[in-house]
Amino acid sequence: MAAQPTRKTMPSQTVLITGAGSGFGKGVALGLAARGHRVIAGCHIWPQVTELRQAAAEAGVALEVIKFDVTREIDRAHALSYQPDVLLNNAGVMESGPMTEIPLPVVREVFEVNVFAALAVAQGFAQQMVRRGAGRIVWVSSVAGLVKVPFDGAYAASKHAVEGICSALREELKPYGVQVVTVNPGAFRTGFNDTGMESADQWWGQAERSVAPWPKRELKRQADPAEMVAAIIEVIEAEHPPYRTVRPEAAERMAREEQAEEWALRV
Repeated sequence: MAAQPTRKTMPSQTVLITGAGSGFGKGVALGLAARGHRVIAGCHIWPQVTELRQAAAEAGVALEVIKFDVTREIDRAHALSYQPDVLLNNAGVMESGPMTEIPLPVVREVFEVNVFAALAVAQGFAQQMVRRGAGRIVWVSSVAGLVKVPFDGAYAASKHAVEGICSALREELKPYGVQVVTVNPGAFRTGFNDTGMESADQWWGQAERSVAPWPKRELKRQADPAEMVAAIIEVIEAEHPPYRTVRPEAAERMAREEQAEEWALRV
């Protein structure tokens, strides 16, 4: 059974979201705005800014939408002009392929976005929060950060790195009144997993390969993203959320079982 945040919630807050142009980020931005929070929604590219502003207008909610490519220092500096109570560190990318074959520039790009840029964003806002003596960083990790994921090893490795960063940050920032929590989605129908698996098609045929093509997984059992959006909103609003929130519950059971099996595994 997944750990549940306490039902006691915080008052209206200012929340800054990265990767708000699609998927969970977009759903959480619109959902929080509908619940009366001030939301600064950061989008990777300008067309997403336009699209999200239109979506907010159609939904009848107020969103402050900014262009925020987390890898660009200029965009990060602009975002840091805001003083959010909560940072939702959500922006990320996924690249697939076997670890013996995936080009190192692709691996570096995954780490640049999911680890280094995300850490740069977290550092900037954490410093604000330490000075204020309050704040919360909600970092979107993944079930892939808790288990093995063959043929998606670069993405999983980046999320394992996120788990290490967050566990350290949690203890380092606790004395200053700043909370760090993770949310760990499994497979949801946002399109993120589908395009992430397709990504290797861009480079697979460009050189001779030493291993056979990997088995293409058909993502037929992805969950409704509304479940994860609701869980993230609950974590943001809760006065005392759990450190880790995994959805769906089947993914949490799988992660716990697989982690236990690793201790007894022989090769």
